[in-house]
Amino acid sequence: MGNYLGAIKSWVALQEEYENYFCVVDLHAVTTPFDRTRVAAETLNTAALFLACGIDPEKSCVFVQSHVAAHSELAWLLNCSTPLAWLERMTQFREKQREGAAAASGGSGTDEGAGVGLLSYPTLMAADILLYGPHLVPVGADQRQHLELTRDIARRCNRIYRGPKGTPSLFRVPEALIPDAEGGARIMSLDDGTAKMSKSAPRDASRINLLDSPDLIARKIKRAKTDDMLGVTAIDEKTGASRPECANLLAIYAAARGDDVTPAAVAEECRAMSWGQFKPLLADALAAYLAPIQTEYALLREDEAHLRSVLRAGAARATAEASPTVARVRDAMGFLAP
Repeated sequence: MGNYLGAIKSWVALQEEYENYFCVVDLHAVTTPFDRTRVAAETLNTAALFLACGIDPEKSCVFVQSHVAAHSELAWLLNCSTPLAWLERMTQFREKQREGAAAASGGSGTDEGAGVGLLSYPTLMAADILLYGPHLVPVGADQRQHLELTRDIARRCNRIYRGPKGTPSLFRVPEALIPDAEGGARIMSLDDGTAKMSKSAPRDASRINLLDSPDLIARKIKRAKTDDMLGVTAIDEKTGASRPECANLLAIYAAARGDDVTPAAVAEECRAMSWGQFKPLLADALAAYLAPIQTEYALLREDEAHLRSVLRAGAARATAEASPTVARVRDAMGFLAP
């Protein structure tokens, strides 16, 4: 839900203004432990969710990352052009490395440490971006560091593989496009109102998934962390203390009620409610909000041939755009032309 409100919903709107490329990042998905029997199915599931949420293949290029070989090839070329220290300082790598070490010490992980793919994840992300020469990249606050690294890599390659005077730069250096925070970009965990709702969090109960059933949504909302203060308000009206979990649930409720409902209006409406009154309203609103997405998703997954045809056409279009970029980079780096 946080990913939808903070990212995908804004992507849908961007289709009316820009030419967009959206890929299902299956190569990124295997940088941490994964179930190989589920990779193909989850790739199709994610693609179907993109379309069900409003990504239109008639307006945007939708494809699977591993189906466009240029992503892997450019990632390798960028690996060889990126200082190791740049990757080692990345916040997400250090956090995942600590999580892996903690799991290993608890007996549920391995003792080999993080894989190389986790370290080089940002160069693959840079390849995903630079292949298409974008002017803008829509990113959330947690990905801003990765985009800054992409910009650094682009500038470094432009410098060290500079062509004859007057020739264009190897890469366009893209700018960040930050979504409007009022649209729900910072929906927080149901377990902790100070931590972002994450689709990769260990506890499924910490998030609302787009395909959760009404019964499951009701159970998750019922168990969502709250406090023992009276009333449903973002702050304690007596002390002025913040109530992060309460503020988060109000923000989710406002989002589920529709674009014309503001958090302030919801706060006024719910301020005198008990949790026993508010939580069922929130669960019902979420179920109703997600129902159209779930209906469209089911139709898309029933017609796998159509879904695959969309991804095939998207991969062909992406390859036509990306392949000349890789050829240009190979030439700039001095490789023998095939």
